[in-house]
Amino acid sequence: MRIGIDLGGTKIEGIALDDMGRELIRHRVATPVSDYQATLKAIVNLVHYIQTSLDDSGSIGIGTPGSLSPETGLLRNSNSVCMNGQPVKQDLEKLLNREIRMTNDANCFALSEATDGAAKGVELVFGVIIGTGTGAGIVINGQVLNGANAIAGEWGHNPLPWPENNELPGPECYCGKHGCIETFLSGPGLSTDYFATVGEQKTAVEIVDLASTDSRAEACLQRYEGRMARGLAHIINVLDPGVIVLGGGMSNVTRLYKNVPELWGKYVFSDVVSTRLVAPEYGDSSGVRGAAWLWD
Repeated sequence: MRIGIDLGGTKIEGIALDDMGRELIRHRVATPVSDYQATLKAIVNLVHYIQTSLDDSGSIGIGTPGSLSPETGLLRNSNSVCMNGQPVKQDLEKLLNREIRMTNDANCFALSEATDGAAKGVELVFGVIIGTGTGAGIVINGQVLNGANAIAGEWGHNPLPWPENNELPGPECYCGKHGCIETFLSGPGLSTDYFATVGEQKTAVEIVDLASTDSRAEACLQRYEGRMARGLAHIINVLDPGVIVLGGGMSNVTRLYKNVPELWGKYVFSDVVSTRLVAPEYGDSSGVRGAAWLWD
């Protein structure tokens, strides 16, 4: 069997899949707050719980926020800041007494959907997670593309393409730059845009709900769709994926799947755009499933 672990900021979820991708067990525990050693222990205990419950052992794949530095092997860019600069993979391998595979959680999401999800059988898949942040993963012929610097798919920390005058220099990003795609397309980015134009604080969910009856919310959502179209057109021009899968909270906004492809054609360097924009088959479960599939 394959065991997958999804390390999140508030929860750690574990799953076991059989060779056909059928779920054997799923369990989640709270993520210890700002405690590296306690987080390692929680992951180890979760693996032991799964193996004991099924009276079996299996391969272990782990999805994490951030990525492992190819230079040092230490975790970096994680929003669980206590994990940054730590030899997470090495420590877990010692504690579990076996080899594990570990990659970014967006890579796991993309791998899940490319393996047996909404993009099954597609040669090149771009999987986007848009929630409190904006990340992505790339899967080619069923394999995650990590890249020379282990940052393949870091779409959210590129500038918004074809910016309009009122989008420059763009909101400040936590990475230290301005105008990153994440600052426009994350859920908080949508809220920031609404506040800047309307002067009222609303969550992304509230803005989407208001759009059908409030012209100001509708205008905000149309700006969002235009920005997503530009951002994804940039990806199509570079990677030319067959399918783009949306994940995260914003993937629940059903109008995006119709409206964004209607807008991105003007930015794609082609007379036809056959790339499909689709919803995830496994939703919030894709990350943990993809971690398990790291051993396929």
